[in-house]
Amino acid sequence: MTAALAAGWVDAVVGGGGLLMLPAMLVAFPSAPVAPLLGTNKLTAIMGTASAAVTYFRGVRPDPRIMWPTAGLALLGAGGGAALAGSVSSAALRPTVMVVLAVVLVLVIARPAMGAVADPTLLTRRRVVVAVLLAGGGVGFYDGLIGPGTGTFLIMVLTTVVGLDFVRASASAKVVNTATNLGALAVFAWNGDVLWLLGLGLAVCNVAGAQIGARMALRRGSGFVRGVLVVVVLALLVRLAWEQFA
Repeated sequence: MTAALAAGWVDAVVGGGGLLMLPAMLVAFPSAPVAPLLGTNKLTAIMGTASAAVTYFRGVRPDPRIMWPTAGLALLGAGGGAALAGSVSSAALRPTVMVVLAVVLVLVIARPAMGAVADPTLLTRRRVVVAVLLAGGGVGFYDGLIGPGTGTFLIMVLTTVVGLDFVRASASAKVVNTATNLGALAVFAWNGDVLWLLGLGLAVCNVAGAQIGARMALRRGSGFVRGVLVVVVLALLVRLAWEQFA
């Protein structure tokens, strides 16, 4: 329950709640197959991300030209990723994810002004198309296939490609992440890989954490989101490096 609360908070601010939820579930249920735990995590996460999206919408208005096409493509991408989740080894993809996270970390640290305020000069039609394809297709597929860090990757695409500030990028990411969770959850549910009672029970705590996180992000602004982003990316890197080399 504590992990679900913390995961909801982290996910609402910058994404990466799976960094907390999945290890906690694996520890709590060491003999359970992985697929039902992944499906249950999606059920829990979709409740938190959806509630955070509603809270963000009350404070900021994401650009519908970016948000809705990205969410639609992400729904399909995540479904495709979830369908292949059992046939692709996460160990094979882990080094690539680590490199991407390292690049994200360098960008955030080396460019302190990035995401602090919106840059409308980047909001061109071509860049919107690129952002939709990267965030919706690429990150959506990744979320269905593996998952942890999805919200972080979405925020980075939206800040670097179309120049959104961190708060609006996080708001848009919540809508897109809700779509990716829905696409993946549909596939896991079809395969019977969801523990519904456990997932709904954890969702109560996840929603509470998401509400706290979304309200804090709106109140404290982009600087706060940037700081949490650095911490989460570092934590993801450490976890993946431990899994890769331990």
